[in-house]
Amino acid sequence: MQYYQHKVQYYETDTMKIVHHSNYIRWMEEARVAFLESIGWGYDRLEQDGVVSPVTSVDCKYKISTRFPELVRIAVKVEEFRGVKLKLYYEMLNAKDEVVCEAHSEHCFLDADGNIMRLKKTHPEFSEALTRLAEQV
Repeated sequence: MQYYQHKVQYYETDTMKIVHHSNYIRWMEEARVAFLESIGWGYDRLEQDGVVSPVTSVDCKYKISTRFPELVRIAVKVEEFRGVKLKLYYEMLNAKDEVVCEAHSEHCFLDADGNIMRLKKTHPEFSEALTRLAEQV
């Protein structure tokens, strides 16, 4: 399994020196961008092809607090893909391999005019890659 690694920054902490909960959402995006690049479909490529992929839903379950300057490893998996909607699963681990957060994000795919795209028709290679990854879960 491939992990994205994030070093907790001081500015990401609150007055209790604990990472503020909103930062986990940002880390999900960092990991998602790296994940898509690793499978050959980075955001730059998608956008050049006229594909935008907004987040339609996010949920996080916080398990253990993280603090500056810890390292957090984030695994991203395709949990579900049905041609229009993509659901990703994130597992965030600390240096002790303890799960600090489990999360999901859901995305759709739109063209430049904001119309929903069916990737199987418009981008079959990307659709096949996501389908294969979803089957590995």
